[in-house]
Amino acid sequence: MSETNAMRVAGNTLTKEEQRQLLEAILPACQPQEGTPQNTFTTSELEQLKSAIANLEIGPRAKKEETKPSNTIDICDPQLWSAPPQDGSSDEAPPQGGEEDECSNDEDDALDWYGSPRFHPQSHLAREFRETVRSGRFTTPTNGVCPGFLQCNLVVLPQGPIAFDFLLFCQRNPKACPLIDVCDVGSPHCPGVAPGADLRTDVPKYAIYRDGKLDKEVTDVTDYWPEQSVAFLIGCSFSYDGALMNAGIPLKSAEQGKNVPMYNTALKCRPAGALRGNMVVSMKPIPAMQVAKHIEITNKYTHAHGGPVTVGSAESIGVKDVHKPEWGDSIDIAADDVPVFHACGVTPQAILMESKVPFAITHAAGHMFVTDLPSDLGV
Repeated sequence: MSETNAMRVAGNTLTKEEQRQLLEAILPACQPQEGTPQNTFTTSELEQLKSAIANLEIGPRAKKEETKPSNTIDICDPQLWSAPPQDGSSDEAPPQGGEEDECSNDEDDALDWYGSPRFHPQSHLAREFRETVRSGRFTTPTNGVCPGFLQCNLVVLPQGPIAFDFLLFCQRNPKACPLIDVCDVGSPHCPGVAPGADLRTDVPKYAIYRDGKLDKEVTDVTDYWPEQSVAFLIGCSFSYDGALMNAGIPLKSAEQGKNVPMYNTALKCRPAGALRGNMVVSMKPIPAMQVAKHIEITNKYTHAHGGPVTVGSAESIGVKDVHKPEWGDSIDIAADDVPVFHACGVTPQAILMESKVPFAITHAAGHMFVTDLPSDLGV
């Protein structure tokens, strides 16, 4: 008899030893011939065996029935289906943005292309933060916010030569402008880094530039967004704030409730088309005994400006007074602190002003877009 079959007497399954003893006692003449597998019978022999024992069952082993978890239903049984709410409501939260046709795209949301990103395992925290921003309940700088998530600077330009020049500028100046993503023409959505997000509303504060000058700062740019826009997302040094905090390195600006200080420098960027100008840097006061650790950590984050441009010497990069930043706030520097300067995502604003670009939307300095990506991107 095949091992996939079993004998049952009066509903009880016999063990292999019990089967052997039963067969030897009841049907010695039907024992298999020499050279055949043990307990193997022809069809006629099985019929003879069944007639000898009326309540003997021979056949495939019965499959154990799996107990279904209490939270599952048989989808083939319509009686178990729940009717949808009569008022049209749903337990599922609506997609961010409120407009399903704009924010939902099955192809984009699938993230099934080669090299597609892996989102932060707690990406719901970033989505909740963006919803807070969108509702107008958060309009302050994002330093120290959502540690562990990648934060991005934003630049929006009308499609055309300037947008291409800016793309080229980022490629040529990755320290100042580490490019993370570029949206499709006309789209304010970036499913590759934050599905469901809306770049017109999900940044705490925006800056609008006209002819190279700051025109205004607003918290919603829906009415200003170009019909043929090209939106660029650039990595921000706020992204490694969580790693610094985990290492016990203080974030002095966040502790003091201030924006980070940012400065123009004498460090020239490589021109690209009509765009030219100098790098902007941000400054973190780091306790002297922790500077080496700070550098070790930040060097890994090349997608967020990486390690420092200089340590200690502001004059070496053309910063005359660390207490008078061009952007952000002046912060207190303790006696044992060392000023550490990193390339900054405000560099595009400086470039746009220097190059007198006709129109641009950017984040306001220090007010970043928080993505669903982990800050380290796997480094």
